[in-house]
Amino acid sequence: MKTSHGPKTLAFPLPAWLVGTYDENGLPNIMTAAWGGILASDPPSIGVSVRPSRATFDGITRHKAFTVSFPSAALAVETDFAGIVSGRQHDKFKEAGLTPARGALVNAPYVDECPVVAECKLIKTLELGSHVLFAGQILDVKAEEGLDVDGVLDLLKVNPLVYSQSGYYRVGEFMGKPFSIGKKLVKSVHQPEQ
Repeated sequence: MKTSHGPKTLAFPLPAWLVGTYDENGLPNIMTAAWGGILASDPPSIGVSVRPSRATFDGITRHKAFTVSFPSAALAVETDFAGIVSGRQHDKFKEAGLTPARGALVNAPYVDECPVVAECKLIKTLELGSHVLFAGQILDVKAEEGLDVDGVLDLLKVNPLVYSQSGYYRVGEFMGKPFSIGKKLVKSVHQPEQ
């Protein structure tokens, strides 16, 4: 039997992203974001929700661009730190020992230590109460060499950090290929009636 937990901001798992922007003086900033995901495949788009009070909100709004750096599990401490302090009072890159790299296609920095990054051009905003959803067109994805198998990034090699309200986690075991393991059920569901 299930028990009610009421309306909550809950999904399993959530990302643990580092969203990069520049401030009004061109200084790099990052913010930890768990409220985000892929929005569309054409154009390839990603979304992140940000409170208007955050320095990242101002950076995205000002420059119409942001990056998403996907930290590995090895960067759990640095990722959490970037969500604890404000970029208005702290140089998060310097204090976390991270390296800001200038995006090649957008006016936003990314975290060089992260194995995968996406450069995004702002294409739409949507006000959603306490947060604003920023939709970014992914102009490029950059990944460290050796993280792909046949041109597809391997989740276990990337070793991404993920988030839940109970803590940070790394991903587990491989369960099967998408659009493949479910085929055994398709066959049984579509059996002709006799």
